Amino acid sequence: MDGRGRDVRSLRGATAVPPARLSYRSPSYSSELFRSSWAFGKKASALFAKLAPYAPKGLGASLTIALFAGVTAFGLARGGHLDAFTETYGDPRSFVARMAGFDIRSITISGLSTLDEQSVLKAAAFGSGESLPFLDVDALRTRLLAVPMIQDVAVRKFYPNALSIGIVENKPFALWQLNGEVSVVGVDGRVIGPMDDAAFADLPLVVGEGAAPHVGEFVALLDAQPDLKPLVRAGVRVGDRRWTLKLLNGLDVHLPEENPEQAMVRFASLVRVQKILDKDLVAIDLRQSDRVVLRLTEAAASARAEMLKARAKAKGAPA
Repeated sequence: MDGRGRDVRSLRGATAVPPARLSYRSPSYSSELFRSSWAFGKKASALFAKLAPYAPKGLGASLTIALFAGVTAFGLARGGHLDAFTETYGDPRSFVARMAGFDIRSITISGLSTLDEQSVLKAAAFGSGESLPFLDVDALRTRLLAVPMIQDVAVRKFYPNALSIGIVENKPFALWQLNGEVSVVGVDGRVIGPMDDAAFADLPLVVGEGAAPHVGEFVALLDAQPDLKPLVRAGVRVGDRRWTLKLLNGLDVHLPEENPEQAMVRFASLVRVQKILDKDLVAIDLRQSDRVVLRLTEAAASARAEMLKARAKAKGAPA
């Protein structure tokens, strides 16, 4: 039980964030200010009483909060105490909402497997004076999405006192090598952490500056050609414009900037029909749509040069 007789539940499941204990003494206002604020409140209450039978469900609580918040803010502003009050107790609107029973008493966090609740609460950075009606959900989502391990967030308010946070974790998706350092990245290309676990060794590898944000594009190229995927050791990002595939046998495959998917289809055909991987090559250039440029190994190039020389000599010999 807390100081106000409320049941504080554990963090896992329905996580409790105990409301701040506030000791607040109303500042003294002039009698004129008090009379004007009181008159305003009486008129607003009378108007609300007339309209209440026609109001939708839940409107009464909202208008009550708005009324008290308005009166409080008006009095504080007129009395010159607004800045001091805000610094001590937070937003006057949230203060009034908490006094009306709309403080945040429980937070449920779901979707966690790698992260823990405490790290999520720390990233959420709840203020001590938060109230449910005036909690800025968009700002909360922005703070949580800044955590690399979080891919998406859903926040829901359950009046009067509960908040639900659904987390979609950014799972390890690929490896990114830059300047000799290898990091684990998520599907969005954000770095999750260093490559320090052998369990990640089989993830696709991309190399070079600018490669991480395009990791989804690279993996999609491989997934579209499942027969080629086991042959690829890494994808090198060239000029942040295109990919060069590094195969396990040492062969380089240069893909074009435009329509690399079609180039992968051509490469698959060369492997399947022409058995091109059985030839003495060091590179295959598919950057031109109307031709394939092959680069031979030094030994193969020398052998080919000797063969062409022999053919030329044979053609020039007398019959």
